[in-house]
Amino acid sequence: MALISKLFIKKRGLDKLKNNLKGKANELLSRTFDQHVTLAVTGLSRSGKTAFITSLVNQLINEGNGTKLSFFDPVHNGTFIAAKRVPQKHFHVPRFDYDAAISALTAEQPNWPEPTHGISELRLSIRYQPKSSILKYATDMATLTLDITDYPGEWLLDLPMLKQTYQQWSQQTYDLMTRAPRAELSKSFLAKLALIDPLASASEELLGELAQEYTALLYTFRYDLGLSVIQPGRFILPGELAGAPILEFFPFPALASIDGNAYQNAPDDSFVGMLRSRYLEYKEQVVRKFYREHFLRFDRQIVLADCLTPLNKGRESFADLELAMSMILQSYSYGKSGLFSRLFSPKIDKLLFCATKADHVTPEQHAPMVALLNQLIHQNKHHISYEAVQIKTLAIAAVKATTSGVSKYKGADIPVIQGQRLAQREGKGATEVFGQKITVFPGAVPNQLPQENYWRSNTFNFIAFAPLSDLTKHQCLPHIRMDQVLQFLLADKMI
Repeated sequence: MALISKLFIKKRGLDKLKNNLKGKANELLSRTFDQHVTLAVTGLSRSGKTAFITSLVNQLINEGNGTKLSFFDPVHNGTFIAAKRVPQKHFHVPRFDYDAAISALTAEQPNWPEPTHGISELRLSIRYQPKSSILKYATDMATLTLDITDYPGEWLLDLPMLKQTYQQWSQQTYDLMTRAPRAELSKSFLAKLALIDPLASASEELLGELAQEYTALLYTFRYDLGLSVIQPGRFILPGELAGAPILEFFPFPALASIDGNAYQNAPDDSFVGMLRSRYLEYKEQVVRKFYREHFLRFDRQIVLADCLTPLNKGRESFADLELAMSMILQSYSYGKSGLFSRLFSPKIDKLLFCATKADHVTPEQHAPMVALLNQLIHQNKHHISYEAVQIKTLAIAAVKATTSGVSKYKGADIPVIQGQRLAQREGKGATEVFGQKITVFPGAVPNQLPQENYWRSNTFNFIAFAPLSDLTKHQCLPHIRMDQVLQFLLADKMI
């Protein structure tokens, strides 16, 4: 009986190994013929990631049901056959909840889908007729496997920490906290740190209280001030790490004034010793783990940016968005995907930047939106262009929420948009306004980075809109330029 059990266990182990090898072989074959793409989607909070992924999936699986993808060559040329959702590869990663998102958008009273707070995946199988590639000699129908990975842009902001010591990170963060608009809110926290001897024995209770206070500041910076540079990113999006000691550290100012030997030899139970240890553990167990397990396997990347909300918030908020974009772009490793690169070490070879919420301005403002986004990423874009990476910028609306038209004002034609105003507060403690249908010219978008005098003479009031009514699950969602998104990211794999 024992022998039979051992043979059974051995057989199960061999079957498992066989299945794993078979899966790896299929993936290897797909990569060889460019039949597999891992598309990473990220952006900072409120950039519309969930709506974007929902729309991308919706456009592909409903192609033929009233879709408008005229700039997507496989559809335009009639070689697109069909797409469907299939089980994802990584069973330990949460599934992107497409059904909940599309249900929210197509409800009787439509709502924007709930934002995601961690990493998630979704896999599509896309069938098409090969016409130009070597596959046309082997089959009349080919399949492109598309793995979509959704992850928070805030996590990306952690990657530069991998190259920083605790001392360097503390100084950088302290510099931000002593400048507008963070300075006033940070005064109390920094005053408490000034009373602490960094080399003294640490109080776990005090350290925990200060970590909570620092986390509360990060929430305020992000959601009240509309700032983008939030480190560590997991502090506001902790996921399964909520409550773990690894998230209980904070920057300690003026470490440069401590004797170098004293700092390096600080006891493990001192304040600076404990903070440094937790910082290092965070880098290894959180940041490097994300980089190793997810970031390195991406083939193509889309970065979503909401430029309108920072314009509303003011000069400091917009400057912070510029800094965040710079920090994010420093983290990528781009390069042309040759055969060996595809097989053994996939790298991002296409990068798409999208200015979202293009439907929140009038159509003639789309070009300035793209110009402004280009200005935001100019230095980094120029650098990675030398790596022969294809880069594109677009102004998009993944799910269109307004209609555009022309209105008369004092005898002149004025471009306007019309839509349902989203719930918003008119002031602290005021009631919410919801469902107002308004027609408005929301304002002009600057086509370059605004200078100081520009902020003094211009105010922005870009309005948030609710989704359109009467949308259905089995029809394509209205959009702006999602066909151009698909063309750039996927068309070259479907020839």
